[in-house]
Amino acid sequence: MKTYTFQPHGVCSREMQVDLDDQNIIQGFRAAGGCHGNLQGIAALIKGMSAEEAIQRLNGIHCGAKGTSCPDQLARGLEQALHQH
Repeated sequence: MKTYTFQPHGVCSREMQVDLDDQNIIQGFRAAGGCHGNLQGIAALIKGMSAEEAIQRLNGIHCGAKGTSCPDQLARGLEQALHQH
């Protein structure tokens, strides 16, 4: 298992960490800052999901007029992690 840490941009969260196993299945997700309850919900929903499916589901979600969101930033971070993995 590998942990990827990245800094999201344009959202309240300051740092995100995601744990991927050798098959790119999400084993855990943590975020510093942001809406704690919502991020805990996202973590529970994506655990056991493939990184590719999470990217498809979360990519492009906006939070108000920000043009991005914590789920969208997670999708972008997962894309970076897959390129490194």
